[in-house]
Amino acid sequence: MTHQAHAFHMVDPSPWPLTGAVGALLMTSGLAMWFHYNTMILMTLGVIILLLTMYQWWRDIVREGTFQGHHTPPVQKGLRYGMILFITSEVFFFLGFFWAFYHSSLSPTPELGGCWPPTGITTLDPFGVPLLNTAVLLASGVTVTWAHHSITEGDRKQAIHALGLTILLGLYFTLLQAMEYYEAPFTIADGVYGSTFFVATGFHGLHVIIGTTFLAVCLLRQVQYHFTSEHHFGFEAAAWYWHFVDVVWLFLYISIYWWGS
Repeated sequence: MTHQAHAFHMVDPSPWPLTGAVGALLMTSGLAMWFHYNTMILMTLGVIILLLTMYQWWRDIVREGTFQGHHTPPVQKGLRYGMILFITSEVFFFLGFFWAFYHSSLSPTPELGGCWPPTGITTLDPFGVPLLNTAVLLASGVTVTWAHHSITEGDRKQAIHALGLTILLGLYFTLLQAMEYYEAPFTIADGVYGSTFFVATGFHGLHVIIGTTFLAVCLLRQVQYHFTSEHHFGFEAAAWYWHFVDVVWLFLYISIYWWGS
């Protein structure tokens, strides 16, 4: 930073946006090939390229922010705005699924039997596994806040414990949802109920997996002394994302599991 007269980060040319785009293209094309022709070669190649890109891109950002000093206060402010806009886009992403669900459930067509849930659908008990999952995610929201307070107060050991606990709760949630999907009395092919249920809860489950990965990277960074009480935006972004995932689940639980059943 001593060689420039401003506090902004001029990013070096990077190949990772290109390799990431190629990996995403191969993965989605490979998914279509897997569905239609039962071959997973293209999809596996895409996943490998994406994982390598993720590792190297994150490594570069950690290097720039932690060791090279490029993440100055103005740069951190820009990253904060970027994360806020990203989470806003995610809100609208899920809004579409809720819109589809309420559009179908508030005014069921004659084809659905004129009632909701549609005729012939056996719904899940909202006070069984879904309620347990709600408790698990709410508890993880508490532990991630505990981790945040520990980092700001410079208590490294407590931050590691709290982050580890949050990751375990995220993995437990994913396991419970996988069991729920396996035992569900309906499938994604069971009309509009099946499609809205599995697409909305499935995308939320994907976000839980992404959030858990995000927090796992933060745990590794915390173990390696990357975060200080003043300089830890990487963790803050993960915590914001995790709270967003929590709130979406509360709306899903109330709308689809409880009211919708």
